[in-house]
Amino acid sequence: MSNVYFSTWQGEVIDNRNIANQEDWQESGAKLPVTYDSNNQTKAFVGWDGFALFTKEVDVVKLAVNYARQYQEYSEMCGRCAPGKWGGRILYDMLDKIARGEGEMSDLAHLKEISSTMKTTSKCEIGKTVPVPILQMVEYFEDDFFTLIKEQKKSPWYDLNDEKYIANITAPCTDMCPTHIDIPAYIEGVRDMDFSATLSATRDTMPLAHVCGRVCPHPCEDACRRSNLDEPISIMELKRVGADYETDHDLPWIHPVKPAKPKKDGKKVAIIGAGPAGLTTAYYLAIQGISVTIFEELSVLGGEVTVGVPEYRMPFDKYNEDIKLVTELDCVEVVTNHRVSANRLKEIEEEFDATLLAFGTRLSKAIRCDNENPEFNGYWGAIEMLDKVNLWHKFQIGSPASNELKGKTVVCVGGGFTSMDVVRCSIREGAKRVVMLYRRDMKTIIRNTTEEEYTEAVEEGVEFIFYSAINTIIDDNGTITAVIVDKYELVPDPDGGRAKLVKIEGAEETIECDYVIPAVSQACDLQILPKDWELEMTSWGTLQTNGKDYMTSRAGLFAAGDCEYGPMTIVNAVGQARRAASTISRYIYDGKISLTDKEIMEDHMNRLKVYNKKEKITGWMPGLPREHSEKLDTAVRIDNNKEVNLGFTAQEAQAEAERCMRCYYLGMVSV
Repeated sequence: MSNVYFSTWQGEVIDNRNIANQEDWQESGAKLPVTYDSNNQTKAFVGWDGFALFTKEVDVVKLAVNYARQYQEYSEMCGRCAPGKWGGRILYDMLDKIARGEGEMSDLAHLKEISSTMKTTSKCEIGKTVPVPILQMVEYFEDDFFTLIKEQKKSPWYDLNDEKYIANITAPCTDMCPTHIDIPAYIEGVRDMDFSATLSATRDTMPLAHVCGRVCPHPCEDACRRSNLDEPISIMELKRVGADYETDHDLPWIHPVKPAKPKKDGKKVAIIGAGPAGLTTAYYLAIQGISVTIFEELSVLGGEVTVGVPEYRMPFDKYNEDIKLVTELDCVEVVTNHRVSANRLKEIEEEFDATLLAFGTRLSKAIRCDNENPEFNGYWGAIEMLDKVNLWHKFQIGSPASNELKGKTVVCVGGGFTSMDVVRCSIREGAKRVVMLYRRDMKTIIRNTTEEEYTEAVEEGVEFIFYSAINTIIDDNGTITAVIVDKYELVPDPDGGRAKLVKIEGAEETIECDYVIPAVSQACDLQILPKDWELEMTSWGTLQTNGKDYMTSRAGLFAAGDCEYGPMTIVNAVGQARRAASTISRYIYDGKISLTDKEIMEDHMNRLKVYNKKEKITGWMPGLPREHSEKLDTAVRIDNNKEVNLGFTAQEAQAEAERCMRCYYLGMVSV
């Protein structure tokens, strides 16, 4: 709920202009940005779906002028269609003419005509939607416009600079992405086969283009407006096109900006952990010329993507290109085989101007069933199992997991990416039977991972038993021989609440097995944290931050990734790390925590929600089929680690990119 003076947001007209007592004002149901930041209240917000005034002390004419000006700056850079480019210029010119006291009544008619043309013929949504709030301002505050025209006088606030106008351009897919990648821009680069453009747009907020073009759960696709028409764009797979081209053709690194030379001011940042969060933070600090040292416990870089994500999903030679993109920057130093203890962390903190904790969650949690004992032969934590698989196949470190799993029966408990990796790796290591037990249903496991993951696992022979959980592990002198599995059903709540999972009495099943692999979740190894620092922790046993700037309760100590949030997706870790790097880059110079206007606006728009899944899309050709990249046949991939998803051909990539509707939206606040 938002307290507003006047609002037209999402078609809900709230008019409190004639209500003197603010306590009696009707509120908006939308999460409008009433407060801009801790120091500023918002005077007004204008966006793709209307406008809102939070105080009566707003010059609506000047507000309209500045919204049109912000759009004109964008349309001058775009220039993809005449209605969008020239229409934006005309809107601004006419509104500015009225605001400076030189307007005519015919200008309002012309403004409405141009707006109608833009809404009908612009190629992208920003051109279609910018006129919406402007026309509403003219409609509901017409006296303000009429007075300036009739009396040929300037808006009273026209020459004053007592207001700040802050705009941000987003898209539903961009808004949903934790890294806020300019997705329409990189898709446009693919469409034009402009690999410099597509990679620059991607790496502006996401340096790991190979990784997140392959193993991202792509929440962006859940917010793709194309799905309101037919099917969502294959956003994730288009992300890898430019990165694969760069790698396959041995091109020089394409950065969003030219990396700065190392600064000579002596400032330096320490990063604990060389996984996605650590690498991302290092990248965005280093391209600014800030010296970074990464301390990594393992002998290899890449964190859990390296030792946890299998080759068939994420070939290490591709991931290693993402790693080299970071480590080959002049400002980055890497120290491997370096386990940071609590005492060592204290030393590092003394030596560096800021420290980022980016260690993962590498402790497998227990199933919590009867007779569970990690010392049993056959009890194998998911993290340890995947370490063994990946260290052998990627680096020939250790020995093949097939020594343990070939011809065996494996029962895995879980329902996320880690458990999917466990069962699909078990198949490849020669297990004769692989079972995954999950307490929920198929739809939930797909929501936790992806439909592709589930489908491919089924094709490879993994058995899924839903609504189930281990009751008891059976052993024979310390060696696991079977599990007793309880079955459950969803029982509707008679009061209309959430259905409850209820055990079905007498439906237990005994499954003979050789291995039980818990993959229910992971926890942080907190030995690294000095107890006398008394750092604030979450109820999940992770480091507490405010989720915006990622500084912990100790000044100068930051956290991002799994150690801050718990086991999460790679793209979430990257999104946190990008924001942390931005915060750190200012903190080490002024000792203050601050966000940029762009970051503040990203947060406001994310709360407001850009995507409307109920929207009816018109004006586009429906039924354009989504492209599907070639996958290795099950018989070809089932006993090896060849990459399953072969990616798009150039023709497929271009055809898929052509389906993008460029759903840009402009939002602006006045503070």
